[in-house]
Amino acid sequence: MTSFGWQILAALVLGLALGAIALAIGPDAEDNPNGLQATLDTIGSSYVALLRAAVVPLIFTAIVSSIVGLRKVTNAARLAGQTLLWFGITALIAVSIGIALGVTLQPGASAAGDSALKPADPYAVGTWWNFLIGLVPTNFLGLNVSASFDADAGSVTANPSFNVLQVIVISVAIGIAALKLGEKAEPFIRLTESALAIIQKVLWWIIRIAPLGTLGLIGNAVAEYGWNKMGSLTWFVAVLYIGLALVLFVVYPLLITANGLSARQYFSGVWPAVQLGFVSRSSIGTLPLTERVTERNLGVPRSYASFAVPLGATTKMDGCAAVYPAVAAIFIAQFFGIELTLVQYLLIALVSVVGSAATAGTTGATVMLTLTLSTLGLPLEGVGLLLAVDPIIDMGRTAVNVAGQALVPTIVAKREGILVLDRYNAPRKGLAFDNSDDADAPESTESNDSVDSVDSADESRDPELAAKA
Repeated sequence: MTSFGWQILAALVLGLALGAIALAIGPDAEDNPNGLQATLDTIGSSYVALLRAAVVPLIFTAIVSSIVGLRKVTNAARLAGQTLLWFGITALIAVSIGIALGVTLQPGASAAGDSALKPADPYAVGTWWNFLIGLVPTNFLGLNVSASFDADAGSVTANPSFNVLQVIVISVAIGIAALKLGEKAEPFIRLTESALAIIQKVLWWIIRIAPLGTLGLIGNAVAEYGWNKMGSLTWFVAVLYIGLALVLFVVYPLLITANGLSARQYFSGVWPAVQLGFVSRSSIGTLPLTERVTERNLGVPRSYASFAVPLGATTKMDGCAAVYPAVAAIFIAQFFGIELTLVQYLLIALVSVVGSAATAGTTGATVMLTLTLSTLGLPLEGVGLLLAVDPIIDMGRTAVNVAGQALVPTIVAKREGILVLDRYNAPRKGLAFDNSDDADAPESTESNDSVDSVDSADESRDPELAAKA
């Protein structure tokens, strides 16, 4: 059967071809999208909607389960502290690379004065004030409801939306409370863990149709923006992908090697999740696979991985919150002819290290970019310059995010002596992750016969998800 990786590649090529056909057909007589473009748009937006529908229950159950899972770990506080420290270290390295590339390669200089590029207001704006206010839950569900009035119809429509930051805060609070209650909270903990397993099963079904979603997203991007407009940003895209490649293929291997591990084994282990992150454009949507390869391929004990990986999926964004806002902010400054000072460059680094939670693990990084621009005092309309290529660059950003979310738990587990080396160094056998039967074993040993117990879910044997390692 055709592997998942080849299905994704075929979807990318077919999406570009269908997008080109829709672009050539052009809009209908009333200047509306033609049937092919409308179909591609519906397919792509429906796939993103499916991922977003799973975000809130997945975040809640994953974070609560991960926090209560720390009761099985004797050095939980130290592990949590080391995880956050390495999140900051890798983010600082990534944003430094983005700043260096933006300054030296000048991605905005060639685009300045290009008539094809039009500034536009962003659809979402992030500020430090809104970020801090957003941390305070307005209700138990983190649900916000806005209303819109249709003058022609004379009706009011409610527009519910979830504030993911509030969901994270609520989940953390409930997880800590359950941890403190101990035995009294056991029924709730079992219910939450069961709900998490069900949600992950649903996400596996969504993952199976990722090639279809990829086809729609890429095809609609080509049809909507056109080759000329996208071509105006070619150098920006190239500079950004150079930065992402440096982080993924240079920085991460160096960090892995510096901690006494094989870079080749890291890449072969994490690649299935990186590949899915690339096409799904969602760290949260990729979370079940990221956690599974971190445990089964990279040898991180489940009790720690179930805490670190969900935490990383919501706050660890080297692509969306470090490389991208650095290159994009410098691009916008150069496009508008604004000279940045040393203090502003330092602010870019600060925002990237401490503000990455604003991206909240869903598709897109507009909130993080606008947070950076507002901190620097740059025009927010510059975000509209980059919308034409956002689907393309979001793929690379998310792939780096996912790789980093597996990297940090691996490094911390190795440094703390709890990494299962037999797992890490095992041959991949061409499968997405290790399918061997697992046995219970002690959590805090690095010996080669130590294996953390994991479930043997059906998906681990699914040939459609068996990406070549």
